[in-house]
Amino acid sequence: MAIGGALGSLGGDITSANINPAGLGLYKTSEFILSPGFALNNNKFNYRGTDTTNNKNKFNYGPIGFVFGHSNSRKSEFSSSAFAISVNQLANYNNRIQFKGFNNQSSFTEQYLEELVRDRADTFAALDNYIFGSSLAFRTFLIDTLRGNSGEVLGYKTLVDSALRHGGINQDYISSSRGGYHEIALGLAGSLQDKVYLGGSLTIPVSYYERTLTYSETDATANPNNNFESFTFQEKTKSFGIGLGLKLGAIFKPTDAWRLGFAFHTPQLMTFTDNIRSSLVANTEGYAHTRSESSDNLNDGNAGERKYNIVTPYRAIASASFVIEDKTGDTKKQRGFLSADIEFVNYRGARYSQVNEEDDDEAMRSYLKMTNAAIKDYYKGNFNFRLGGELKFNTIMVRLGGAYYGSPYSDEQLKASRTVASGGLGYRNKGMFIDLTYSHTFVKDVVFPYRLNDKANTYAEQTGSRGNVVMTLGFKF
Repeated sequence: MAIGGALGSLGGDITSANINPAGLGLYKTSEFILSPGFALNNNKFNYRGTDTTNNKNKFNYGPIGFVFGHSNSRKSEFSSSAFAISVNQLANYNNRIQFKGFNNQSSFTEQYLEELVRDRADTFAALDNYIFGSSLAFRTFLIDTLRGNSGEVLGYKTLVDSALRHGGINQDYISSSRGGYHEIALGLAGSLQDKVYLGGSLTIPVSYYERTLTYSETDATANPNNNFESFTFQEKTKSFGIGLGLKLGAIFKPTDAWRLGFAFHTPQLMTFTDNIRSSLVANTEGYAHTRSESSDNLNDGNAGERKYNIVTPYRAIASASFVIEDKTGDTKKQRGFLSADIEFVNYRGARYSQVNEEDDDEAMRSYLKMTNAAIKDYYKGNFNFRLGGELKFNTIMVRLGGAYYGSPYSDEQLKASRTVASGGLGYRNKGMFIDLTYSHTFVKDVVFPYRLNDKANTYAEQTGSRGNVVMTLGFKF
């Protein structure tokens, strides 16, 4: 972390198992590593001209595990080899997103209209088939039928429309989440005469995500007779996923000072189970007064459950590093290094599928098909860059680094990136080491409160920063 994550060709660190497993081949001794940490989120949002700030801090952790390295006999093609088992948190989902603003162009409820019209839903379907969204709106009369002169149903309408057209509405979005993306890695690597290093990691990704979303709209006109005063929608989601993947890598030393590396992360296959609960309270004034409904009431008190597979995007990393050698050539007296990585991520390559392809759930199949089409439309492949270095003063090391992660969105109007600045100190002596790092990430992103197909979508522009403090304590044995 202290060198911006630029570890692809450097090796000699337990996190090589997550980046370029060939780096484990530089180990000739064994060690145990423990890394507690603390994350700080400072978010800023601008939504339709209104600024909002919020914060959320949480404990987290870095790599924890063992590396078992040893030198092999002269008869072996590999002069040394190493095996590592570790767990590492690669993403922290603890966050709070909050923004609000005035809107006279669109409403959250219009996504329900689109869903009912797209599916040509009759009133029976509108009542019972969409228990986490459209059915809640229909049962609270936030969405109601459009009828002809003879009483026949011609379509659907949103009661927010009158306030929207004759003044506007105030919108408020609050999302609080927690969890993380963790990776268990079993890494194996070897050194061919300390010139070529080859390695691979069998990875077990584990993801847990929990979010509470509260979204509300309020009539900005204060008109008591336009059939809309306010509504509040709440959704609680829990998601757990586990999978399997493979990371392969190689490092080549053309000279003692230079190292060149390449790594490929195969797509990981993960299976997720989601639990979801939704509720809605709507005040339509004299039209239907205040009514409430929840998915629990429509699902025998149970949370809704959905299971699906996801194939994650592949990654390819090319890297180079220059090691500042001591004149004696003793690797224990190296004076420092510079290291750089270039990484390509195929963001648009993520794909969802049913857990059981023989399942006759046509609605789920159709939903996942639309999700995959949306991924191809909204995302693109992109490059990320990492650079870092270290200077060594006997038992003390000083490190600096930086990284730039480009936008994954295909729409160039959506400004998104992450710029990382990091630094740290290390101490090594008599088989024990302590490292302390602070990493500061400058964030640009966008958050859509909802998406519509027949209108220009509105979104919040996110800026702000994330801080991460991590300490690593290690022992060689």
